[in-house]
Amino acid sequence: MTDTKHRSGFACLVGRPNAGKSTLTNALVGEKIAITSSRPQTTRHTIRGIVHRPDAQLVLVDTPGLHKPRTLLGERLNHLVRETLLEVDVVGFCLPADEKIGPGDKFIAAELKELRRTPVVAIVTKSDRVKPETLAAHLLDVQNLMGEADDIIPVSAVNGFQVDAVSDLLMGHLPEGPRMYPDDELTDEPENVMIAELVREAALEGVRDELPHSLAVVVDEVSEREGRPESAPLLDVHVLLYVERDSQKAIVIGRGGSRLREVGTNARREIEALLGTRIHLDLRVKVAKDWQRDPKQMQRLGF
Repeated sequence: MTDTKHRSGFACLVGRPNAGKSTLTNALVGEKIAITSSRPQTTRHTIRGIVHRPDAQLVLVDTPGLHKPRTLLGERLNHLVRETLLEVDVVGFCLPADEKIGPGDKFIAAELKELRRTPVVAIVTKSDRVKPETLAAHLLDVQNLMGEADDIIPVSAVNGFQVDAVSDLLMGHLPEGPRMYPDDELTDEPENVMIAELVREAALEGVRDELPHSLAVVVDEVSEREGRPESAPLLDVHVLLYVERDSQKAIVIGRGGSRLREVGTNARREIEALLGTRIHLDLRVKVAKDWQRDPKQMQRLGF
C-alpha cells in the first residue's frame, strides 16, 4: 500500500560561493526566482522557492555561500546561513563536480556535522561538465568527506539530469503536514527584492572581480504612470545602485553610459517578465564609501 499522506517543509541549499545553488533552485522550482551569475557571491538574501507536487510541498531556502569572511558583510552573510540551518527540515549540500573538494567544502562539512539531527543530502552539481569517470571519482571523494550523509546524488540543473530525483530525496525527509502556500505561488519574496536582485544580476555580468562584493541595489520607487490607457499600463521603476568607490562607479556606468544602458536593457526584460507589464527603468549609480564595513550604511542598504 502506498503512502498517500501529504508532506511539507523547508530545505536549505548550502555550499561555497558559486557552487550552483541558485541555478539548482531555479531548476527545482521551474522558473527563475534566484539570480544566477558567473561571479561568486551573488546571492545576498535567503530566496524561498516553492516546489509543488500533489503529495508534497517543498520550500527551498537558497542562502549566500558560506565562506571565510573578510568584511562585516561577510560575517553577517555567514550568520544568516547558520541561522537558516537551524530552522529547516533537510539540508542540501551543493558541491560542484568540476572542482576538487577544497578547504571551503571541508569547512562547510564540519559545520553540517554540528547539526546532528538535521538530515543532509550531498548534491554534486554541474555534473554535465565532467566525464563519467571523473564524476564517479568525485562522488567517492564526497562520500569520504561526508561520512554519514543521508544521501549523495549527482545533478545537472542546466540539462535537467536528476533534478526530479533531487526533489524526491529532499521531499522524502520532510515531515507530514499541510500545504503552506497556494499552488500558483513560487516564491514569497517581495517584488521589490526580486527587482533589485534582477538589476544586480544584470550589473554583475561581464565586470571585473572587484565589483560583486561592492555592489548593492535598492529599489527606490515603483509607481504606475498616470494618464496611460488601461489597455497599455506602464510602471516607472526607479533603482539605485551603490558602489564603494568612484572607480567602481565608472565600471558600472561604462564609457558614455554604454554599460549602464546595457544593464538597463537586460534587467528591464527580466523585470517585465516578472511583473507581467511594461516598465520604464531608471537606474542611478551612487558611491557609498566603504559601505561593507559601516554598520549604519549596511542597515540603510538592507543588510
